[in-house]
Amino acid sequence: MAVGKEIRTKIKSVQNTRKITKAMEMVAASKMRKAQDRMRAARPYGEKIRRVAGNLSHALTEYRHPFLVNREQTAVGLVLVTSDKGLCGGLNSNLLRVAVAKMKEFESQGKKLQATCIGNKGFGFMQRSGAKIVSHVTGLGDTPHLEKLIGPVKVQLDAYMKGEIDALYIGYTRFINTMKQEPVFEQLLPLAGESVGSSSHKWDYVYEPEAKSVIDDLLIRYVEALIYQAVAENMASEQSARMVAMKSASDNAKTVIGDLKLVYNKARQAAITKELSEIVSGAAAV
Repeated sequence: MAVGKEIRTKIKSVQNTRKITKAMEMVAASKMRKAQDRMRAARPYGEKIRRVAGNLSHALTEYRHPFLVNREQTAVGLVLVTSDKGLCGGLNSNLLRVAVAKMKEFESQGKKLQATCIGNKGFGFMQRSGAKIVSHVTGLGDTPHLEKLIGPVKVQLDAYMKGEIDALYIGYTRFINTMKQEPVFEQLLPLAGESVGSSSHKWDYVYEPEAKSVIDDLLIRYVEALIYQAVAENMASEQSARMVAMKSASDNAKTVIGDLKLVYNKARQAAITKELSEIVSGAAAV
């Protein structure tokens, strides 16, 4: 029965696919819990250093770090955080859609753009779009390591200090919950207190040993902390999106298998009915 054999082959193929998606779902669920723990552990420090840096932008100090000085923007930098792997639903495409809209906006305003890509998907996209890529890092694995991120990001910070770019932006996917992740595009530099939720009233601190050394180190840590937090958020979002996508794929495969089995049974019954009819007709003829 050629038709039945073809359907059985399709059923076997979909069953094998479902085994793979089910295994990937379970692996993603395990990694998701660890990624969420890392992300939640990093959030308090990130939020605190945001608040301190925001207050610092209103501090009454004679020394003003270049990160705190607003400039007329003629060139901007972008740190784009994406995943290294696919099969995570619309996670990367949603972020890249937002990034493209911002890039077109910068282009319409006559601003030059240079990009740092964290993650293989964003790196490949920026290469295809013809953007100027000054640094990149891929293959981060399942755990973000700050020492791997500092080098590529420092290229953008050095460019900002030299005046080659006038603002630095970051794009990543923020983790809301297991079913929801949202793309975020925000300004890192120059630092404005209002952008990080700080109040606008003036602040003052006691610096030891001196304002310059404290502020220089603090603002570098501020940028590093936000980059690390963005990567941790993106990894938690990636594993959550992959788990949901693989669960959906497994459920769809189960539905397809049921439909194919129904078609197979109908074809088998039709073949049996046809054979019985031929036997009865032959017996009647004899």
